[in-house]
Amino acid sequence: MPWIDDYRRKCRTAEEAVRLVKSGDRVFTSGNAATPRPLLHALIARKAELHDVELVHLLLMGDEFSLPSLEGHFRHNAFFVGPGDRHAVNAGAADYTPIFLSEIPALFSSGVLPLDIAILQVSPPDEHGFMSLGIEVLASKAAAETARTVVVQVNEQMPRVLGDSFLHVSRVHAIVETDEALPELEKSAFGDIERQIGQHVASLIPDGATLQLGIGTIPDAVLASLSDKRELGLHTEMISDGVMQAMEAGIFTGTRKTLHPGKALATLILGSRQLYRFVDNNPAFELHSSAYTNDPFVIAQHDNLIAINSALEVDLTGQVCAESLGTSIYSGFGGQLDFIRGAARSRGGKPIIALAATARGGTLSRIVPQLKPGAGVVTTRGDVHYVVTEFGVAQLYGKTLRQRTRLLIDIAHPQFRESLERAAHERNLL
Repeated sequence: MPWIDDYRRKCRTAEEAVRLVKSGDRVFTSGNAATPRPLLHALIARKAELHDVELVHLLLMGDEFSLPSLEGHFRHNAFFVGPGDRHAVNAGAADYTPIFLSEIPALFSSGVLPLDIAILQVSPPDEHGFMSLGIEVLASKAAAETARTVVVQVNEQMPRVLGDSFLHVSRVHAIVETDEALPELEKSAFGDIERQIGQHVASLIPDGATLQLGIGTIPDAVLASLSDKRELGLHTEMISDGVMQAMEAGIFTGTRKTLHPGKALATLILGSRQLYRFVDNNPAFELHSSAYTNDPFVIAQHDNLIAINSALEVDLTGQVCAESLGTSIYSGFGGQLDFIRGAARSRGGKPIIALAATARGGTLSRIVPQLKPGAGVVTTRGDVHYVVTEFGVAQLYGKTLRQRTRLLIDIAHPQFRESLERAAHERNLL
């Protein structure tokens, strides 16, 4: 059967497609800007008919999918917690699975977490019947390859992003056609604090390095501080508008990358409509599964891999908390430790934790005597090499607890240094 006939035969309305979900099923759904919202709306509209459906995902866009009225019908299992399910997770009404981003696809392929249904958003098929997973590959490809049933939302506005990111029409069971704008992430302006952090981080980046960075004001400030750098490459989790602008300025060329020279590799894209147009069918970009992009052994094969990640707080011994505020889960492991460890093993690589010295309008120090009770350690003190704030760079690798304490106090905000010193003496760290 020609693929176009197969495609037409599988076309359904959203309401028809979600009838493939049964009570007790485990359902994976793509997330971030690839969240298949019409299909999820149609699914939760069936709540009276369904019970004990597990919704497995990373960060979903939309808080309407975890409302209290859905309890007993749908239960979320988040691999990365976002605003839409943060309250439910901390209230015990939804679950959080702490796991490295690099290991999520193997949960499905190994059978540790078998999937009944995968609900994904994809691009229209090309002339050969291949649909791109578009702006999010992450664990979606593994889900599509292992789930018993695959339902796709074919969105006319989903870009065709290249890489190991394609799904053939023959592999899916139901198709729902849509034409809706993808969610955009508004770019926030960064201030003097972020600018100073960006300049400190940029001082650690040599020409020809390959970068991993995330999204937000600190990564944007780093990108804005790279104007004098040459022939940088990109191997990261996320492509942002800042990356697009740096590429257009000729800062990112990838010509000196050890792996995939000339290519910017990532596993998801999040930003503006302009960014989505920029990556569409653009051979400078490749999206791969997080099992590849975040594999520390792959990361380590890049010379001069500079990994730039952030934190909620860092204690005086170098322990990094990045997923929780005390016992309250805030986000997830993400790929921080994947890249920290990969960069540490890269020839010339540098793993960097970059954060503002204070929070809550300057009233709270992020360099702390000890992590809050119940706080989760994402990056251990043994993995930390560089910590950067607006007050400078602390190089902790190979340093004693006493040396680390002094270096971290020196990059804390001046108004907190005296109290940090007192606390350090009480703990016999100084």
